[in-house]
Amino acid sequence: MRSFLSDIAGAMAIETAIVAPVIILLSLGAYQASTLVSRQSELQSAIGVAESVALASVPDTAAERTTLQQIVATTSGLPLDHITVLPAYRCDLTNAMVDQIGSCAAGSRVSYYVKIALTDTYRPVWREFGVGSDIDFHVERVVQYGQATKS
Repeated sequence: MRSFLSDIAGAMAIETAIVAPVIILLSLGAYQASTLVSRQSELQSAIGVAESVALASVPDTAAERTTLQQIVATTSGLPLDHITVLPAYRCDLTNAMVDQIGSCAAGSRVSYYVKIALTDTYRPVWREFGVGSDIDFHVERVVQYGQATKS
């Protein structure tokens, strides 16, 4: 019995068999977390580009908003149906935004905005094993590009 207890051959193999799966799972989790952070950063950058373009081009027509949507699609790698670019207005100093400029009274100060929203879904690798769920991204910006008095 004494020789059996003092024999350490194979101890390293047993320790490796116990520790290796834990290290592999931790590495996979770190990789997935960094991928999530990277995608969020990409979407934030794309919406920053959209904001810059909106400020430079004044997207006050549907055609200009469509062009802005296509630019965002190119910079983000998202399909067009995951990107919305909508007009919005604010009458005088109210906090509420409206979708139609006709909602503002004549003589009121109207602020012109464009709402840009990106949505994306990330499927982590652990979903392949039935663990967890997909992760949804939603990034939105509201950009003011003008102001005028409604006649």
